[in-house]
Amino acid sequence: MKFTKRKLTRSALVAAIALMASTVPALAGDCTGYVVGVKPVSHYNHASGAGFLAVRSGPGSNYAQHGELYLGDEISVWDRNGSWYYVYCMSGRCTQPYWGQPTPQGWVYGKYLSIGGVCP
Repeated sequence: MKFTKRKLTRSALVAAIALMASTVPALAGDCTGYVVGVKPVSHYNHASGAGFLAVRSGPGSNYAQHGELYLGDEISVWDRNGSWYYVYCMSGRCTQPYWGQPTPQGWVYGKYLSIGGVCP
């Protein structure tokens, strides 16, 4: 009888954790990460698009670029739309960018992010 009781308790706990994980939405800023997969700033060329990750006004490459992130910059993620993430620059070269406003926030393509935590 103890074995059955213990098994039911474990099953109930697993079910409760799964339910909580699926019903609790991610909170903005709980997900952080770094810019990866872009050339280092030593290859920076705004005209050719090298050495930075474009921060855009909307989730797509057809939206206007209004900022830049660089390899290794730390970001927090606030929203997601498919493969695009709404991010905020937390630290790194993005606080003093070569082009655009310091500490940009906006949409970036997720392929160039390494993120973790509770993400939207």
